[in-house]
Amino acid sequence: MKLFVTFLCLLYMSSCVPPTTRYLKTKDGTYTRLQKQLILQGKDNDAMRIFEINHALDSVLLRQKSAIINLKRNSDINHKLAKRLEITMINEMGVGIAAPQVGILKQMICVQRFDKEGFTNEIYINPVITRYSEEKQNCREGCLSIPGRSDTTQIRALTIELSYQNLKGEKVEETITGFTAVIFQHEIDHLNGILYIDHLEQEMKD
Repeated sequence: MKLFVTFLCLLYMSSCVPPTTRYLKTKDGTYTRLQKQLILQGKDNDAMRIFEINHALDSVLLRQKSAIINLKRNSDINHKLAKRLEITMINEMGVGIAAPQVGILKQMICVQRFDKEGFTNEIYINPVITRYSEEKQNCREGCLSIPGRSDTTQIRALTIELSYQNLKGEKVEETITGFTAVIFQHEIDHLNGILYIDHLEQEMKD
């Protein structure tokens, strides 16, 4: 009888796994089966659903760190995600977006380059900020995952040095300054499970 009760408890627990676990990352840089389904279920020009912190399960995912992308093994999926990530950002009238915001715990972001002619939207894979300037800047920030709110942050570096890969797998290094540097800091925070409102709480403590 005791073993039977234990079996029923385990069965119940397994049936109550939160849907968020569908999006967990893999260790080898590839996509999970269900991540692929989420990416491939729409056309290239179909926007994806934005995950928001006022939904409990969305919030859990947004607080997790994203995994690196293996560019040698995921070419088609990477390009599909890149296209859908960009169209989602455009549809939501954003200036930046990270893959976790559409439910994919992978290190990919899309940023509108206000420091380049034409304000182009560009994709960055496995981006890392290698240096932050000591000089800071105040900036009004909002977030697609925190609807209806914006705040002024005071902790963003004026200039950053960035290392990343493009969709061809080429490694690139750049120095970025001004408002565009804020966008990169904001989006790379998302890849580490950090939201801009976390910086506001730290500012208040300081």
